[in-house]
Amino acid sequence: EGACGYGDYGQTVNDGNVAGVSWLWKNGSGCGACYQVRCKIPQLCDENGAYVVVTDHGAGDRTDFIMSPRGYSRLGINADASAELFKYGVVDIEYRRVPCKYNGYNILLKVHERSKNPHYLAIIILYVGGTNDITDVQLWQEDCQEWRPMRRVFGVVFDAENPPRGPIKLRLQVSGSGGLYWVESKNVIS
Repeated sequence: EGACGYGDYGQTVNDGNVAGVSWLWKNGSGCGACYQVRCKIPQLCDENGAYVVVTDHGAGDRTDFIMSPRGYSRLGINADASAELFKYGVVDIEYRRVPCKYNGYNILLKVHERSKNPHYLAIIILYVGGTNDITDVQLWQEDCQEWRPMRRVFGVVFDAENPPRGPIKLRLQVSGSGGLYWVESKNVIS
Protein backbone atom coordinates (compact mmCIF):
# COMPACT_ATOMS: atom_id res chain seq x y z
CA GLU A 1 0.00 0.00 0.00
CA GLY A 2 2.93 2.35 0.56
CA ALA A 3 3.25 4.70 3.50
CA CYS A 4 0.43 6.92 2.20
CA GLY A 5 -2.08 4.08 1.84
CA TYR A 6 -2.94 4.63 -1.83
CA GLY A 7 -2.19 1.07 -2.95
CA ASP A 8 -1.94 0.62 -6.74
CA TYR A 9 -3.50 4.05 -7.25
CA GLY A 10 -0.33 5.60 -5.81
CA GLN A 11 1.62 4.39 -8.84
CA THR A 12 -0.82 5.66 -11.47
CA VAL A 13 -2.10 9.01 -10.19
CA ASN A 14 -0.79 12.00 -12.14
CA ASP A 15 0.03 9.69 -15.07
CA GLY A 16 2.65 7.93 -12.93
CA ASN A 17 4.62 11.10 -12.14
CA VAL A 18 4.93 10.37 -8.43
CA ALA A 19 7.51 10.53 -5.66
CA GLY A 20 8.33 9.32 -2.20
CA VAL A 21 9.60 11.97 0.20
CA SER A 22 11.30 12.10 3.58
CA TRP A 23 10.64 15.14 5.78
CA LEU A 24 7.94 16.52 3.40
CA TRP A 25 5.84 13.45 4.29
CA LYS A 26 4.77 15.23 7.53
CA ASN A 27 3.45 12.12 9.31
CA GLY A 28 1.18 11.45 6.35
CA SER A 29 -0.40 14.88 5.93
CA GLY A 30 2.05 15.55 3.08
CA CYS A 31 0.61 12.63 1.10
CA GLY A 32 -1.05 13.86 -2.09
CA ALA A 33 0.91 17.14 -2.16
CA CYS A 34 2.06 18.34 -5.58
CA TYR A 35 5.53 19.69 -6.35
CA GLN A 36 7.40 21.10 -9.30
CA VAL A 37 10.86 19.51 -9.26
CA ARG A 38 13.71 20.78 -11.43
CA CYS A 39 17.24 19.43 -11.66
CA LYS A 40 20.19 21.81 -11.78
CA ILE A 41 22.38 20.61 -14.67
CA PRO A 42 21.65 23.26 -17.33
CA GLN A 43 22.77 21.23 -20.36
CA LEU A 44 20.50 18.28 -19.37
CA CYS A 45 17.60 19.66 -17.33
CA ASP A 46 14.30 20.99 -18.64
CA GLU A 47 13.49 24.41 -17.16
CA ASN A 48 9.93 23.28 -16.34
CA GLY A 49 11.05 20.08 -14.66
CA ALA A 50 8.51 17.51 -13.52
CA TYR A 51 5.23 17.88 -11.65
CA VAL A 52 4.95 15.05 -9.13
CA VAL A 53 2.44 13.93 -6.51
CA VAL A 54 3.69 12.59 -3.16
CA THR A 55 2.43 9.02 -2.81
CA ASP A 56 4.93 7.43 -0.43
CA HIS A 57 7.50 8.00 2.30
CA GLY A 58 11.12 7.24 1.57
CA ALA A 59 14.60 8.43 2.37
CA GLY A 60 17.75 8.22 0.33
CA ASP A 61 21.28 9.52 0.57
CA ARG A 62 20.88 13.32 0.88
CA THR A 63 17.61 13.25 -1.09
CA ASP A 64 14.31 15.01 -0.56
CA PHE A 65 12.54 13.12 -3.38
CA ILE A 66 12.66 9.54 -4.60
CA MET A 67 10.96 9.92 -7.95
CA SER A 68 9.24 7.30 -10.07
CA PRO A 69 11.15 6.48 -13.28
CA ARG A 70 8.45 8.28 -15.26
CA GLY A 71 8.69 11.42 -13.11
CA TYR A 72 12.50 11.35 -13.12
CA SER A 73 12.59 11.06 -16.92
CA ARG A 74 10.57 14.30 -17.15
CA LEU A 75 13.49 16.22 -15.64
CA GLY A 76 15.52 15.98 -18.87
CA ILE A 77 15.21 18.33 -21.85
CA ASN A 78 14.86 15.31 -24.17
CA ALA A 79 15.14 11.50 -24.16
CA ASP A 80 18.95 11.55 -24.44
CA ALA A 81 19.27 14.02 -21.56
CA SER A 82 16.90 11.90 -19.45
CA ALA A 83 19.02 8.80 -20.17
CA GLU A 84 22.10 10.73 -19.04
CA LEU A 85 20.33 11.83 -15.84
CA PHE A 86 19.48 8.20 -15.07
CA LYS A 87 23.23 7.45 -15.15
CA TYR A 88 23.76 10.03 -12.40
CA GLY A 89 21.10 8.45 -10.21
CA VAL A 90 21.07 11.30 -7.68
CA VAL A 91 21.09 14.89 -8.95
CA ASP A 92 20.83 18.28 -7.27
CA ILE A 93 17.31 19.68 -7.52
CA GLU A 94 15.17 22.63 -6.57
CA TYR A 95 11.49 22.28 -5.87
CA ARG A 96 8.41 24.17 -4.85
CA ARG A 97 4.94 23.23 -3.73
CA VAL A 98 2.36 23.83 -6.47
CA PRO A 99 -1.44 23.52 -6.49
CA CYS A 100 -2.81 20.07 -7.23
CA LYS A 101 -5.43 20.08 -9.98
CA TYR A 102 -7.81 17.19 -10.48
CA ASN A 103 -10.46 17.58 -13.17
CA GLY A 104 -13.88 17.71 -11.56
CA TYR A 105 -12.67 17.27 -7.97
CA ASN A 106 -11.58 19.44 -5.08
CA ILE A 107 -11.56 16.71 -2.44
CA LEU A 108 -12.33 13.07 -3.20
CA LEU A 109 -12.66 10.32 -0.59
CA LYS A 110 -12.88 6.55 -1.05
CA VAL A 111 -14.20 4.02 1.44
CA HIS A 112 -11.34 1.61 2.16
CA GLU A 113 -11.88 -2.01 1.10
CA ARG A 114 -11.39 -3.15 4.72
CA SER A 115 -14.63 -1.39 5.69
CA LYS A 116 -16.81 -4.45 5.02
CA ASN A 117 -17.38 -4.97 8.75
CA PRO A 118 -20.39 -2.85 9.91
CA HIS A 119 -18.46 -1.97 13.09
CA TYR A 120 -15.51 -0.43 11.23
CA LEU A 121 -15.10 2.41 8.74
CA ALA A 122 -11.88 3.46 7.01
CA ILE A 123 -11.55 6.12 4.33
CA ILE A 124 -8.76 7.12 1.97
CA ILE A 125 -8.36 10.74 0.89
CA LEU A 126 -7.56 10.45 -2.82
CA TYR A 127 -7.61 14.05 -4.03
CA VAL A 128 -7.04 17.36 -2.28
CA GLY A 129 -7.01 20.33 -4.63
CA GLY A 130 -4.77 23.36 -4.25
CA THR A 131 -1.85 23.48 -1.84
CA ASN A 132 -3.77 22.12 1.13
CA ASP A 133 -3.08 19.30 3.59
CA ILE A 134 -5.74 17.36 5.51
CA THR A 135 -4.67 17.31 9.16
CA ASP A 136 -7.76 15.80 10.82
CA VAL A 137 -11.04 14.06 9.95
CA GLN A 138 -14.20 13.80 12.04
CA LEU A 139 -17.56 12.12 11.54
CA TRP A 140 -20.94 13.34 12.73
CA GLN A 141 -22.51 11.27 15.51
CA GLU A 142 -26.22 12.04 15.09
CA ASP A 143 -27.44 10.32 18.29
CA CYS A 144 -25.29 12.52 20.55
CA GLN A 145 -25.17 15.54 18.22
CA GLU A 146 -21.37 15.89 18.14
CA TRP A 147 -18.38 15.49 15.87
CA ARG A 148 -16.31 12.40 16.64
CA PRO A 149 -12.61 12.22 15.67
CA MET A 150 -11.34 9.60 13.27
CA ARG A 151 -7.87 8.15 13.78
CA ARG A 152 -5.11 8.61 11.20
CA VAL A 153 -4.05 5.01 10.69
CA PHE A 154 -1.23 5.98 8.33
CA GLY A 155 -0.76 8.31 5.38
CA VAL A 156 -4.17 9.35 4.06
CA VAL A 157 -6.10 6.49 5.71
CA PHE A 158 -8.42 7.46 8.57
CA ASP A 159 -10.65 5.05 10.51
CA ALA A 160 -13.28 4.79 13.24
CA GLU A 161 -14.62 1.84 15.16
CA ASN A 162 -18.37 1.55 15.62
CA PRO A 163 -19.33 4.26 13.12
CA PRO A 164 -22.92 5.50 13.28
CA ARG A 165 -25.48 3.52 11.29
CA GLY A 166 -27.01 5.08 8.21
CA PRO A 167 -25.62 7.97 6.18
CA ILE A 168 -22.32 9.34 7.48
CA LYS A 169 -21.32 12.99 7.27
CA LEU A 170 -17.63 13.94 7.48
CA ARG A 171 -15.65 17.09 8.04
CA LEU A 172 -11.98 17.58 7.28
CA GLN A 173 -9.53 19.95 8.88
CA VAL A 174 -7.59 21.68 6.11
CA SER A 175 -4.24 23.39 6.51
CA GLY A 176 -3.10 25.66 3.71
CA SER A 177 -2.44 29.23 2.69
CA GLY A 178 -5.85 30.16 4.13
CA GLY A 179 -4.81 28.95 7.58
CA LEU A 180 -6.44 26.09 9.47
CA TYR A 181 -10.16 25.53 8.89
CA TRP A 182 -12.85 22.84 8.67
CA VAL A 183 -14.63 21.73 5.49
CA GLU A 184 -17.84 19.69 5.74
CA SER A 185 -18.71 17.14 3.09
CA LYS A 186 -21.70 18.14 0.98
CA ASN A 187 -22.56 14.51 0.36
CA VAL A 188 -22.86 11.65 2.82
CA ILE A 189 -21.40 8.16 2.79
CA SER A 190 -24.25 5.68 2.78
